[in-house]
Amino acid sequence: MMIGVYISPVGFASSIVPDKWRLIYSLNPMVGVIDGFRWALLGGTQTLYWPSIAIALIVSLAILFSGVYYFRKEEKTFVDVI
Repeated sequence: MMIGVYISPVGFASSIVPDKWRLIYSLNPMVGVIDGFRWALLGGTQTLYWPSIAIALIVSLAILFSGVYYFRKEEKTFVDVI
């Protein structure tokens, strides 16, 4: 659980990651979420890395739609199991 603190920009700005590794680092969807939250709270003083925001959005939507699909597929037997 603690490794998430080290691979997500919680205690540091993600801008310190070198540019050649920034896209790979952004594959962690929490990078875009935390950077966007920091940007919103600090009034836009930090520049956003838009690919990380896009990756976070795509991963979030993929999880949402796969969850809805799985629930729709399993809801007929869901009540019987519980």
